[in-house]
Amino acid sequence: MDNAHNKPSPSTTSDVPDDVIPLFGQQTPPSRPSKAKIAYDIALLLLLAVDLVLILADNILMSGLANKLAEWMGFSHLLGQYAVHYHDDISAIGGVFTVFWVVELSWRWVRAIIKKTYFRWFFFPFVHWYETLACFPALRALRLLRAGITIKRLHDIGVVVIPKKWIKSAQFYYHVLLEELSDRVILTAIGNFRNQMEYSQTHQELLQNTIDKNRAKLEAVVLDLLKKELTPKLQSAFLAHTGTQLSKNVGLAVEQALLDTPELRKYLKLIPIAGSMIESQITHVGRHIGENITSAINAHLFDDKTLDALMTNVAHGIANIDTTHPQLQALVGDVVDDALTAFEAQVKTQQWKHKEQLHL
Repeated sequence: MDNAHNKPSPSTTSDVPDDVIPLFGQQTPPSRPSKAKIAYDIALLLLLAVDLVLILADNILMSGLANKLAEWMGFSHLLGQYAVHYHDDISAIGGVFTVFWVVELSWRWVRAIIKKTYFRWFFFPFVHWYETLACFPALRALRLLRAGITIKRLHDIGVVVIPKKWIKSAQFYYHVLLEELSDRVILTAIGNFRNQMEYSQTHQELLQNTIDKNRAKLEAVVLDLLKKELTPKLQSAFLAHTGTQLSKNVGLAVEQALLDTPELRKYLKLIPIAGSMIESQITHVGRHIGENITSAINAHLFDDKTLDALMTNVAHGIANIDTTHPQLQALVGDVVDDALTAFEAQVKTQQWKHKEQLHL
């Protein structure tokens, strides 16, 4: 029973220590470490700074570029004295630092095994891979990564190592550099795409492939737009004022046609007395027949089922449009060119020059 109570919970065993790189974007609020831990991190950070400065200075002074500059500026003898008298000492100090980092990492590994920090004892070098690799002389540059992580950890707990103004300035110039580089890449890609559209058949193939792959979706979108926008307007127009006026016009046309038929008048004149009355009634009935027929035709043509069938056929015809039509290709080319121009103008706008971006 005691073992069951002392067994760590799953949440405890799955926690990642705060001295490693967060995996998969994990953001855990940092806990306040002890003063000894803070002092230890600061001391290691100072040693890392000394080690990195020595490595950088030695590599620069022993480089071919430094030799060329020394010959050009006339202090090659000083560089030669450094190579003879100090280079070996600096290399020896670098070796001492390497041994120190190996010992420090091994000590922390032993402590992690004793405290059972990880689920398996051999997990430590994989979790702290950047520190493990930095122990090799050829990969000493990774010690800069460890220094950066240590600085971030100290900043998270409120220990300011680098002034915030310097950090904001560095972030600003980083975003400036990133924006300028990305803008150049995007503008180059836009220029290449313009050339392909102008001097090749790329836009024709693009248009044809795009429409062929999305004909069903295009038909559905066009049908939905026609039903929502065109159908109500047609029904409201022809079943109201326009439809009524059309019925009256057709009725009057039928009445006028009967009046303009000489054969009808000829035969009605053969009927004494009642001929003129019959003629009046026939024209009146003809006018009403024309109005009723027109109203019936309107009601049938603009019925929901009839319009749905009509809109379906129209949408199907639009979706199966001929992509090789020259005017269509010219229209698509103009639309794409306008879109590229607008996008190019947006890319050319240097966002870092806006006042709200200048937090220096």
